[in-house]
Amino acid sequence: MRPQKQTYYRRIIIAAGVLCLVYLLLFIPESDAPGTVAVNRPAESQPFAWKQDAFWRALEGEFQQTRELGCTSARERIISQLFFLNHMIDSLDDRNLPPQDAFYRDLEAALFETAPLVAACPQHLNAFSDAVNRMRMQMKRQSLRWDMTQSPSRITLYRLLYGGRAAVEEVMLQVPPQFALQPLMMGVDEPSQTPWASILGVKIHSGDMLVSRGGAATSALIARGNDFAGNFSHVALVYVHPKTHLASILESHIERGVTISSLQDYLQDIKLRVLVLRLRADLPAMAADPLLPHRAAERALERAQQQHIPYDFAMDFSDSSKLFCSEVASAAYRNLGIDLWMSLSQISSTGLRRWLAGFGVRHFTTQEPSDLEYDPQLQVVAEWRDLETLRKDHIDNAVTEILLDGAHIGEPLHYNRFLLPLARLAKTYSMILNAFGGVGPVPEGMSATSALRNQWYTSLHSRIKRRLEVQVQNFMNEQGYMPPYWRLVEMAQAIKSEFGQ
Repeated sequence: MRPQKQTYYRRIIIAAGVLCLVYLLLFIPESDAPGTVAVNRPAESQPFAWKQDAFWRALEGEFQQTRELGCTSARERIISQLFFLNHMIDSLDDRNLPPQDAFYRDLEAALFETAPLVAACPQHLNAFSDAVNRMRMQMKRQSLRWDMTQSPSRITLYRLLYGGRAAVEEVMLQVPPQFALQPLMMGVDEPSQTPWASILGVKIHSGDMLVSRGGAATSALIARGNDFAGNFSHVALVYVHPKTHLASILESHIERGVTISSLQDYLQDIKLRVLVLRLRADLPAMAADPLLPHRAAERALERAQQQHIPYDFAMDFSDSSKLFCSEVASAAYRNLGIDLWMSLSQISSTGLRRWLAGFGVRHFTTQEPSDLEYDPQLQVVAEWRDLETLRKDHIDNAVTEILLDGAHIGEPLHYNRFLLPLARLAKTYSMILNAFGGVGPVPEGMSATSALRNQWYTSLHSRIKRRLEVQVQNFMNEQGYMPPYWRLVEMAQAIKSEFGQ
């Protein structure tokens, strides 16, 4: 063989060897050690569980029976039940009860027992929705006197606020289109002296917070993945210019970190629901400075304009050098003496901690978006939701619920290891783009392995969801109504078992 050919083949062999070596180096899994310490810390609480399966089945039976008997025969009973529910809510006007009082469990029972009757006879839906809305206002007022760091306070408020929303939404999903509620539900028109703008028929003020639920599988995971499963996955802070009345929305995205967007851009992202929260005007700090929310939003805006703020995957709300979505609001207000999230979120399940550590989370006592609603310092101003997105929300939640059940019992969060070298190359490319202000395929601050775990989780969620949507449609064709949430969870669990997961 000629020397030139020998040299040529030698170079090919060396190049192939180098490529193989690089591939093998890129194939080496990263250590999960940083998450192990956080995961093994003693849990400070226990996940909330309703533990009322028999009750939910009985309520569905009540719904079916009322449908068969007809609304004429059920009319007097429904009116009586609504009267009793409203009477209980009105009685809170001049009462200040501790969270352990048995009255609240009686109120909860009246709420849930009324729901299936209204679902069968939807002409009473508006009255039921109004009652639940007033109950929410009363419970927010009652909780002002409670210690929200204590478990009884948190549980009572959660059972009635989350439970009230769940009851109304179960009814909404059953009613014919002509009885459907309007997408906008108004809450308390809390007075504010800060600049305002209009969004979908509602005045939003500078310093308001927009709490929303995204349409991605990971959005459902954020909403449901803590000790008190919630409905929201994202928090944004509103700034309104005092002269132009143009609103800017400050939020932190996994892909880009903190961003400033217009209302139009904010609404273009898929949102299954949006809640408007506003600081109470009667707080001492607000009485001393009514423009405090505007100043908080203004400072947050100025910082975002002056520097790039990465996303905080660790969820460390005590360090504001990086910000996850909740921190955008909490850091802005903390700088002016207002501590939001009077009751911090706990993630006590060891299995779920391991999952979240696999995504980069390092702090499991933190500020979850859903829990901001339960802060007594804030009033609910308005909420948007409609039937189409509500069905998607419930199906997403059911799939997420059974995946989280797997996490709780120790099922691992997988990823395709054979894709790790490619993911690491994508991460390197992303880091180069990040250095020049761009956005790459792997978010800044997320490891290549975490990105693959996210891909695996999203894929599994989508597969189960597609099958569940077919089964839901079949159920509706056969039974004539949307399966209630507890049935969705059972159906999703059966599908997951079929997949061998």
